[in-house]
Amino acid sequence: MCHTKTNIQILTFLNNIDTQLFLFLNKIHSPFFDVVFEWISGRYSWIPLYALLVVFLLIKFKQRLLLITPFIVLLIVMSDQTSVHLFKNVFMRLRPCHNPDISNLVHIVNDHCGGQYGFVSSHATNTFALAFFVGSILKKHMSWLLPSLLVWAAIVSYSRIYLGVHYPADVLCGALLGIIIAKFVLMLFNAVNNRIKTKPTS
Repeated sequence: MCHTKTNIQILTFLNNIDTQLFLFLNKIHSPFFDVVFEWISGRYSWIPLYALLVVFLLIKFKQRLLLITPFIVLLIVMSDQTSVHLFKNVFMRLRPCHNPDISNLVHIVNDHCGGQYGFVSSHATNTFALAFFVGSILKKHMSWLLPSLLVWAAIVSYSRIYLGVHYPADVLCGALLGIIIAKFVLMLFNAVNNRIKTKPTS
C-alpha cells in the first residue's frame, strides 16, 4: 500500500514537471513560427527528403535496395502501429490541448488538436525510427547522415510541443521507442543480409 502511494506521488510529481515544461515551451510562439512549425509537422512536407534518402540508398546499395525496402516498410508499420495501439490506446493520456485543466492555456495552430490521446507521439516515434535506421545503414558511406537525421527528427518532434498537441514526455518517450524499434529492425536486416552474403552459390 505504501509503495503504491509512493509510486502515485512520483508519477504526479513527474507529470507536474512535464506539464510545466510543456506550458513554458508552448507559450514561446509567434505568427511566423506558427506557419513554420505547422509546415514542419505536416504529413507531406518531407516527401522530398524521403525521396532523397531513397536516392542515397539506391546509389550506395543499387539492386540491394530491394532487400532493404521490406525492412523500411516493416519499420514504419511497427513504429506507427506500436505508438498507437500499445501506447496511446493503453495509457490514454489526454493531449495537452484536450486536457480540461490546461486547455485554455495551450497555444494551438488553426484550431487543430488531433486525436484525444497523445502518449506517445507517433511523429517522434516514426521520425526517430526512420532517422536511426537509414542513418545507421548508411553510416559507413555517409558518416554525417545519422546525426543530421537525428537533428531533423528532433525538430519535427519539437514541432508537436509547439503546436500544443504533445507534452515533452510524449515526444521523448516516442523518440526512445522509435530508436528501440529501429535497432530491432536493424538487427533483423543485418541477420538476413549476412546470411545472404555467406550463402554459397550453386
